[in-house]
Amino acid sequence: MIDTVVLTAEMAIVLFLLAATVYLFAFSVVRVDVAALIIMVTLGLVSQVPGLDPILDLSELFSGFSSNAVISIIGVMIIGKGLDKTGLMGKLAQLILQIGGKEERRISPLMSGIAALASSFMQNIGVAALFLPVVSRVSTRTGIPMSRLLMPVGFCIILGGTATMIGSSPLILLNDLLLSSNRQLPADQQMAAFGLFSVLPIGIALSITGLLYFVLAGRFVLPKDDPDTNRTSRTDDYFKSLYGISGELLETQVTVDSPMVGLSIHQIEETYKNTPFILALYSGDVVKIPPDREETVWVNTRLGLLGDQQEVEAFCKEYHWTLRGEPDRFAKVLNQQYSGIGEVVIPPASTLVGMAIGDIKPRRNFGANILQIYRADHVIKTGFRDTVLQAGDTLVVHSSWKDLNKLKSNRDVVVATDVKYEDIRTNKLRPAIFFFVLSLALFLVTNTLSISLLAGALGMILSGVLTIDEAYDAVSLQTVFLLACLIPLGIAVDHSGAAIWIANHLLSVIGDVPIWVMQTVIAGLATFFTLVMSNIGATVLLVPLAVNIAVTIGADPAMFALTVAISTSNAFLIPTNQVNALIMGPGGYSVADFMRVGGMMTVLYLVVSLLVMNFFM
Repeated sequence: MIDTVVLTAEMAIVLFLLAATVYLFAFSVVRVDVAALIIMVTLGLVSQVPGLDPILDLSELFSGFSSNAVISIIGVMIIGKGLDKTGLMGKLAQLILQIGGKEERRISPLMSGIAALASSFMQNIGVAALFLPVVSRVSTRTGIPMSRLLMPVGFCIILGGTATMIGSSPLILLNDLLLSSNRQLPADQQMAAFGLFSVLPIGIALSITGLLYFVLAGRFVLPKDDPDTNRTSRTDDYFKSLYGISGELLETQVTVDSPMVGLSIHQIEETYKNTPFILALYSGDVVKIPPDREETVWVNTRLGLLGDQQEVEAFCKEYHWTLRGEPDRFAKVLNQQYSGIGEVVIPPASTLVGMAIGDIKPRRNFGANILQIYRADHVIKTGFRDTVLQAGDTLVVHSSWKDLNKLKSNRDVVVATDVKYEDIRTNKLRPAIFFFVLSLALFLVTNTLSISLLAGALGMILSGVLTIDEAYDAVSLQTVFLLACLIPLGIAVDHSGAAIWIANHLLSVIGDVPIWVMQTVIAGLATFFTLVMSNIGATVLLVPLAVNIAVTIGADPAMFALTVAISTSNAFLIPTNQVNALIMGPGGYSVADFMRVGGMMTVLYLVVSLLVMNFFM
């Protein structure tokens, strides 16, 4: 045991601020970033009180804003945004559907495993945001409830974040905290920084544990259905939920026996009144979404039809079209990142009033495929070509968000839908991946995370993957201020001697126990703290404590610090973690669902992480 430490006024102030931080975080008195800012400013003010030894000087008070951890998180956010900007997630959703098929036992582990891999190199909350539309689309196309897919993906995102030192905020922060703690340690106990893949065994073991947990126990612990929806078939998709246009997209191919060979699309629609909505066409290695009404249908032309499956099947059988089933060539049609349904209103002053739709050619001129026309006294569902537009007509159209966004500047129409358009730069996928890999390679060579990630982020800007304004938008100031404002408190806890004082009293309560027992106590304490406050805050507050306890009992201080950084990601029991909070609404989960599924996951996480840290690192 170390010598008894006398509580000083400076220690008492730091302990009070520590308790105030926990209170503000646990009871959500104010937003977490505001709480962190309050603590930092208060710490700075009390450091200037005459008669007290300064707790921190100004250079240390604002050191968080220039810390490697904060700069690294900024770099990770920009790189993650760059990868998203290339449409990578949309391609990923289609790949999952192609490989996984339609069975939950195949799709769920595949999607969760990919999410875990992605979170190893990106911020967890960013990966969760990217995967939400992926899971939604997979759910829509397979009929598997979101509640069965989203929680395994969310949990595996958290687990995968422990595989590298850039996968989660606590691990990004850890090396900075080690350097700060080294100032109080003798030369023979100095801790070395962890490398990029130092924690890889932990991340792999935890990810595999999570996947096996849901494969073996998922059918028993996960909700059976989405509580807010009754998904009885795949026809319950976003077309139906938004506009009452039921059906699903099916890919068909025209055969040589079809009487429609040689006809244009408008001739088919006008001649055969039972024709489903034609949303896409593939012919001559060119995909057209939507196709021009003058496009001619030839043998082997592929068409994307929207309608009730039984009606589409009957149509194909009657007119000798081959039903190919799941869209292959037309993956973008149902990709909500690329296209969707919108409402376009014809205002009274529009020059389109009095014109026939056939003369306007909306598919060719506006990239809009009309599905229905809502008029004051009725709904027009067929015969659009000869329909004369009137003031107040609402056109329900299927279009790419890009084309619909262009329509917003056209004074002849009013786009009544909140356009979800984002310029997806698919041509920038290669440079985005190149600079992402380059940033990792630079870190392996230089062992400096912040400059390596910033180099990758800068490469994405210079190569046109992102504009500088888009890079600024990608940075969450809430996260930056939360981390930067809490770092000084961690320094104060360490430098004031408050960490040693707490460690002394904790050891006196626990008594003389084996090192592994004390490590388990630290892991449990970190797990509890991360449930009542942010994982960043828990890491900042507990790492100095863990280091001092390790030094006192003769354990490895770096391993105890790592125990904290790993255990503060053990946040499955209640939805306080950012990832769990994000998936709670879309998945329709309750707190009881998290407690039921997350209870066993919390125990498994503690056991597996401690075993790997002690036997494989």
